[in-house]
Amino acid sequence: MATIEECRAALEKLSDSMQHAEGDVRTAAALDRSVSCHITDLDVTFAGRMAGGRIQVHDTLQGPPREKAQIRLSMTGDDLVALVDGELHFAKAWGSGRVKLHAGVRDLLLLRKLL
Repeated sequence: MATIEECRAALEKLSDSMQHAEGDVRTAAALDRSVSCHITDLDVTFAGRMAGGRIQVHDTLQGPPREKAQIRLSMTGDDLVALVDGELHFAKAWGSGRVKLHAGVRDLLLLRKLL
């Protein structure tokens, strides 16, 4: 089971990748939205903002998200690490329910290029 530190490192790695993206992926990464990522097996939520092509984690909270972010992810820590490391394909994980993503329709259309 991934630790809180490994999950935070995975989010930082994802943020670094987003900052160096090009083309359609860069357009998706340039969104300015509140984000939360609930790690279900650790019952921890990383809350922050996606802005300037980066994910900035402002808070690590015990339990589910306290506020409704514009982009909300939910998954296990192991799945987060596997997604960022390229070992788990987002579409398959989302389709099987391993990863949950909630966002507005416009954001979902842009995020599909990123994820």
